[in-house]
Amino acid sequence: MARDEERRLRAQEDPIVGGLPDVPGIGAAMRLTPALGVHLRGLADELLVNDFPGATLERAERELLATAVSAANDCFYCMDSHGAFATALLERDGSTDRAPLVDVIKLGSSDGFDDKMRALLHVARTVRREPRDLTTADVTAAQAAGATDADVQLAVLIAAAFSMYNRMVEGFRARTPPSADVYRDRAGEIAVHGYGVRPVRSSSPG
Repeated sequence: MARDEERRLRAQEDPIVGGLPDVPGIGAAMRLTPALGVHLRGLADELLVNDFPGATLERAERELLATAVSAANDCFYCMDSHGAFATALLERDGSTDRAPLVDVIKLGSSDGFDDKMRALLHVARTVRREPRDLTTADVTAAQAAGATDADVQLAVLIAAAFSMYNRMVEGFRARTPPSADVYRDRAGEIAVHGYGVRPVRSSSPG
């Protein structure tokens, strides 16, 4: 699995901000107040789950964009959890042959993706890095590859939102599990229900 040794080292870090709930990753922010959790989950649903007028991106592709942004921001918790969610969605849709692309994304590559996703990954990674570096040519290239205006909008929104989520996790140094396998059960629930309902037993994101 991509970046295993880095993941193990990250899991050894302790939070540097006091008073956090004793849960890993974005859960530490979501459980600071009830309302904060509602809004952070709601934003995830709007960008990754709910219908977005004019968009052609599948749910798994939206999760892959979130994974790519999180990988570029070096946020293992969000990278691994959303990579697991993308995998669960691909498996649910019978696209298991595409599951290896999750590790490709984690390594910062776009190899193996079609032209539309490559262009949207470029849009998302550019906005993640420096939004004003995104050019009209980048948007035109995405459209020429088959992306709609709404697809480009989603790529920008996901890049912006997950940069925020990633910075919450890493700013707190919230705990990160040593293995991506821990997200597997929750991934199946996300695939079915989205982010709005959090099972009491779960400490994973969503």
